Parts: sequence; C-alpha cells; structure tokens
Amino acid sequence: MSSVRRTATPDSLLRQEVLDMQAYSTPDSVGMIKLDAMENPYPLPQWLSEQIASLAAGAAINRYPDADPRSLKDVIRTVIDLPRDLDILLGNGSDEIIQLLALATAKQNAVLLSVEPSFVMYKMIAAFTGMQYVGVPLANDFTLDVPALLAAIEQQQPALMFLSYPNNPSGNLFDAQAMARIIEAAPGLVVVDEAYYNFADSSFLPMIKHHPNLLVMRTFSKLGMAGLRLGFLVGSKTWLGQLEKLRLPYNISVLTQLVAEQLLRSHDVLQSQAEQIKRDRVMVYEHLEAIDGVQPYPSAANFILFRVRHAGKIFQGLKERGVLIKDLSRAHPLLSDCLRVTIGTPQENECFVQALQESVRQCV
Repeated sequence: MSSVRRTATPDSLLRQEVLDMQAYSTPDSVGMIKLDAMENPYPLPQWLSEQIASLAAGAAINRYPDADPRSLKDVIRTVIDLPRDLDILLGNGSDEIIQLLALATAKQNAVLLSVEPSFVMYKMIAAFTGMQYVGVPLANDFTLDVPALLAAIEQQQPALMFLSYPNNPSGNLFDAQAMARIIEAAPGLVVVDEAYYNFADSSFLPMIKHHPNLLVMRTFSKLGMAGLRLGFLVGSKTWLGQLEKLRLPYNISVLTQLVAEQLLRSHDVLQSQAEQIKRDRVMVYEHLEAIDGVQPYPSAANFILFRVRHAGKIFQGLKERGVLIKDLSRAHPLLSDCLRVTIGTPQENECFVQALQESVRQCV
C-alpha cells in the first residue's frame, strides 16, 4: 500500500505566530541624510581608525573567538565602574540578550510584559520564543500608567518584564520611584533596558543590589559601535551564571572583541561625541518648538519624537529633500502623527530642520 508524500510548506510547518508576523524591515538610505536609526553620526578620529586597522590586520580570523573574553569584560567593568559582586553577560547586540532572556523564562503559558509604545523587539521576540506577550499602554504623555501596570502584573504574573530607560520611541525617562514600585511588585525578572544611557543622566545599575529580580541591559551601538553589535547584561552572579548556559558559543566575533576593547580604552573619545550629541539635542528641540504645528517631546536619548499634522506627507516631503527619519504615525495609537529624528551632526541637523520647515509649509 503506497502512501502519498506531502510536500513541506511554510504553512504546514511553521508556528502560526511566525506566519502572522511581519519581518523587521530597514529602509534604503543610500544618498540620504540618515537620521532614522539612533546611530552616532561621527566617524572615529584618524589615529584611532589606524589603531583599529592594525588590530584587524593581525586578527586571527581563522580561529574561533575567545568564548569568554575576560579582557573585554574587564574593560567594560572599568568603563562603567561595575562592583565586583556583579557580573557581565555579553551579547551580539541587545537583541540576542532579549532573546536569551525570553528563552530562559519561556515555560508553558509564561508571560512577557512591557509597556507600549516601546522597543518593538520585546513583542517580536516573545512571539519567536512562544511566550505570551502583554503590552500595557503608557499614559497620553508617555509616562508610566502605574495603576494599569500594577493591575497587569497582579493579573498576568509575568515571568519577564522589560522597561526601557530612556524609553524608545518616546525618549523620556520614566519616574524612578514609579519604576521601583513596579520592580518590587513583579514576581519575575525585570530588565531595565538602558540602550541610551550615554545620553541620559540616570541609571538603575546602583539599584541592582536593592532588587534581587533586577537586571540592567546596555548596548554600545548608540555610542558609536552599531556595526560591531555588542550588548551586555549586568546582574548578580546567581542570575547570570544560569543565563550563561543559553548564550551561544563564540557569539562575540574576533573582530568585535578586538575593536570594541580598543575603542573602550579610548572611551573618552566616544563619550565626548555623546556630549556633543546631547548639546545638539537641545538645539534641535528648540528649533522644533519654533515651527508652527510641530510638538516635540523632551528626550533623554539621542533622538527626539515629535508630533505634526499630516505626518505621512511630512515624512515623504523630508525624503524628497534627502532626509530620512522614522515614521511612527501608524505604529501605535499613542503615536498618531508622530515622527522620530535621530540627532546628527550640526550640518545634518540644519538640513533636517530646513527640510522640515519646507515640508510643513508645503502641507499647510
């Protein structure tokens, strides 16, 4: 008796959550002033580029990288002044760490909880790993809705929570006392995502010793190493010792280890660029405030969210004038008519403001 062999198709094999998802997309930016991805716009000084070129030339790329790069961790520890009782886990960007945390906590019916709008990868990675995702809307001014969050925690009992500090895409720092209440109420892990800590004046790293369920995640991407893909998680040795079991071997490449360590030994160069970005952020905000019909939101990050009528048309008008920012107007109800611009060089910022003024006048 013969059997009919079925041909495997995505519809027949893949989980429905995957079939229902939209892939993370990035727009073509060739020939544009690129202000859409929260990158550091400044190149490295020539002397530092030459040091990196020399390191790359001598790199043993025929060998696997150090599986546990202690030297790189020690430099990170020095840069962030990390106490010895806390440990570091390295990731290929923050995304890998988010996925590792979700995999570690993805028991049957486990919930990943965050606020909305926030970093889209929290929700996407919950789907990747089979966790249930719960998003609690922020207040209309993008602050934490503490009663709603506490109620969701009580009802959902999340295994894992993410809070961005500052938040992306709104750029604001949530109230620290409100966050402490949330951390204390949470039955599971709470991860404070400090991707933009170089542009803010506040951190939850000192609070880890007060909250045994708290971890802090950071990345060097926004500081000027986006191409290296290096993130890290800080927490107690008890937590990170378990999470290390899920970290894929050799996840930090030879070149990333060499170059990141060298750059961090010259951390003052990158931090001075971050300070310039912070100063320029003030200037861009003031220019946005001066444009009729534009409502910018205060930011502690390297970008500014602003609301403007006909956001979609304004976004297209900017592209036609050679400036690429981020259109968030359809990303979430609270982001209706919102666009987000990364702080660039002074010349790039000037081009953006001029293009925005022209686009707004065109839409009046």
